[in-house]
Amino acid sequence: MKTVLIIDDEEKLRSLLARVIKAEGFEVIEAGDCKSGLKAIENPVIDAVLCDVRLPDGNGVELVPMLKSRNPNAEIILLTANGNIPDGVQAMKNGAMDYIVKGDDNDKILPILDKAVEKSQLQKKVKKLEAIVSSKFSFDAVIGNSQPIQEAINLAKKVAPTEAAVLLTGETGTGKEVFAQAIHYSSHRADKNFVALNCSAFGREMIESELFGYKQGAFTGALKDKRGLLEEAHNGTLFLDEIGELPLDLQAKLLRVLETHEFIKLGDTKPSKSNFRLIAATNRDLKTESEQHRFRADLYFRLNVFQITLPPLRQRIKDIPLLLDFFLDYYTKQTNKPNPGYTADFAKALERYAWNGNIRELKNVIERAVIISDGKLDISVLPSDFRDTVSTASESLSSFSMESVEKQHIQKVLNHSQGNRAEAARLLEIGIATLYRKIDEFGLGKSGKQ
Repeated sequence: MKTVLIIDDEEKLRSLLARVIKAEGFEVIEAGDCKSGLKAIENPVIDAVLCDVRLPDGNGVELVPMLKSRNPNAEIILLTANGNIPDGVQAMKNGAMDYIVKGDDNDKILPILDKAVEKSQLQKKVKKLEAIVSSKFSFDAVIGNSQPIQEAINLAKKVAPTEAAVLLTGETGTGKEVFAQAIHYSSHRADKNFVALNCSAFGREMIESELFGYKQGAFTGALKDKRGLLEEAHNGTLFLDEIGELPLDLQAKLLRVLETHEFIKLGDTKPSKSNFRLIAATNRDLKTESEQHRFRADLYFRLNVFQITLPPLRQRIKDIPLLLDFFLDYYTKQTNKPNPGYTADFAKALERYAWNGNIRELKNVIERAVIISDGKLDISVLPSDFRDTVSTASESLSSFSMESVEKQHIQKVLNHSQGNRAEAARLLEIGIATLYRKIDEFGLGKSGKQ
């Protein structure tokens, strides 16, 4: 519905104007002075205001900024019996959309109102979309209260308002792209493009053309000019995921772009410019890679201005219930199913699993469980290899003996270390020979990393 506020102290004129506007399908709210107009404008449904310049308790030109401060999306059109250029200029400076002389410009009112309402409603839609984007991609989208993830969030919030390059490290599936988006949408570049490229997803030639773009005829199949991601990211953020997979010769080209903010498209002869912020991510140890000449040391130092390491899921077990509730709610809505809830054993099983694939693996497990479940989620809807690993999670202690407690604790530590027995022995503070003996004694299996 299109809603207009009329502020005019001449009741007969105001009523006549209201009837004309209502006949064109507008809703109308009336006010007779500045005070009542300021109160009425707080109604968020108002799209446009027709305001007289001369009011009993103030001046319409001076009223404009006060109206805009209370309802920024409303467009204001001033009406005056005696128009003059200085008042018109000042009205526009104060934020009015237009300035109309009564009588002379009556035929302009309805067309201008239509434009004002259209502009106002578009602004409201944009604000709503911005709020949705902000909610989806802000740090509020990072789920977790554990100390490791909160430390990472705090670091990201500190670097977000700056121009510093950010290097996100951590295992696959820990949420590096979510962090990159949150940093972008918390920066002053939030209203510009966030452009992402996974460097492991393409071959060398494809990555080069995607990054730098090309001119028509640069190679076979280049039928028209193409903007590259460097150009798309101008004044915004470029996110290079799995940057450790970038070929060495392209690393040299990227380093030059970072230092000069200039690049040359394939098939072009003149440089193009791009002012972008770089966020990179990797699951590799780039320091070691650079020392072994598998990654350029100069690019590593250029990227490593501000490094944030995202913790694996096994180091933030207390966040699993929050993630479980979030993904369960999401996938039940996606599949149009009621939220079935889950058993205590199901939740305990998730908390005891090693999660080599981190949050991505947890997300997939819950999606699968929702799809195949006909009721409350229990261990039966977990993958078979998953159930084998967490079988102890569905069992209560058969006794309170030290042997039973010791067996389950060793299994839990083995899960935590992903089967790495040397690491498990270190965490348990026992010798490796003792751990092997315990594994044989309790029948915990022969597999695992040495």
